[in-house]
This record gives sequence, structure tokens and C-alpha cells, in this order.
Amino acid sequence: MPEDHSFLPKHGNYHDLLSYRKAEVVYDITHRFCKKHLHFSDRTIDQMIQAARSGKQNILEGSKAAKTSSEMELKLTNVARASLEELLKDYQDYLRVRDHPIWEKNSKEALYIRRLAKSDYESYETYREIFETRPPEIIANIALCLTHQANYLLDRQITRLENDFVQKGGLKEQMFKARTDYRRNR
Repeated sequence: MPEDHSFLPKHGNYHDLLSYRKAEVVYDITHRFCKKHLHFSDRTIDQMIQAARSGKQNILEGSKAAKTSSEMELKLTNVARASLEELLKDYQDYLRVRDHPIWEKNSKEALYIRRLAKSDYESYETYREIFETRPPEIIANIALCLTHQANYLLDRQITRLENDFVQKGGLKEQMFKARTDYRRNR
């Protein structure tokens, strides 16, 4: 079997990232929430859906870009984080302007959602029955919980990406090292 001399990192499997899987659930919930509970002429619909989509898609794009650019991976992951922060504020605004309470971090409701979210197979299906039977203020609070979780995962991912860059360097450094090693071993 030939020796692997590739200096390119093995990246791009975004489906394995918890942040991506969580962001996908947030997108699915947001899309359905906006279509069902916001008035069709409300401009917030597009903004919320696009913020949720941007969160998910930038994780994907950053993961794919990582093969040749750790800088791009970090930038796109940070864009994902910023997009989900925007979405978080939209859900908070939805609840605040309608005089609905926002669940405390350790309320029994939030803790219940955190327990549900620990499933290895979490998807929109994990929450479908809840979303189809509960009022919009409950759904918005659940979306807040899940968006907080996605943001937490992205914060950890960004920290890991920063540490990886400091320890391993970027592509140009890897290319130089690979070329130097090749010349030395010839």
C-alpha cells in the first residue's frame, strides 16, 4: 500500500460536526416556525430563515474549505456563529414584543429540551410532535434553547480551530514542511 504523502488535512465531513447537526435542526424549526406563526408579509420571515440557513451553510462551507484554508474555515465558522446570534435575537424579539416569557437557562422547560437534544439522532423529528401541538411561544423558546446550544458548540469549535492553527499552522506552512521533508528524504 503506498504511503500517504498528502500535506492536505483530512477535512470536509461536516455531517460529523455536532454544530452542523444542531444548526440543521435550528434551520428546520425556524423555517416551519416562520411559515406557520408569522404573517406572510412580515419581513422578519426572510431574515430569520436566512440567518438560520447561513448558520448551517457556513458550517458546511467552512468544513469543506478547511482542506486548503484553515483561515477560511475559521472565518466561515465565525460567520455561522454570527448568523445564529442574529437568529437568537429575532426569537427573543418575537417573545418580548408579544409579552411572552423567555425561559430561564435552568428552568424545567429548558432542562427538558436539553435532555431531548442529547439524542445521537437529533433531528426535526425529535421535536415534531411538540411543534405541531404547542403554541408559538413554546416553540420560540425551544428554538432559543437549540440556538443557544448551537452557539455553544460553535464557540467550542472556533476555540479548537484557533488552537489547531497555532499548533499546526496553515496550508502554506504544511506545504513548505512537506516539500522540505521530501527534499531531505530524497
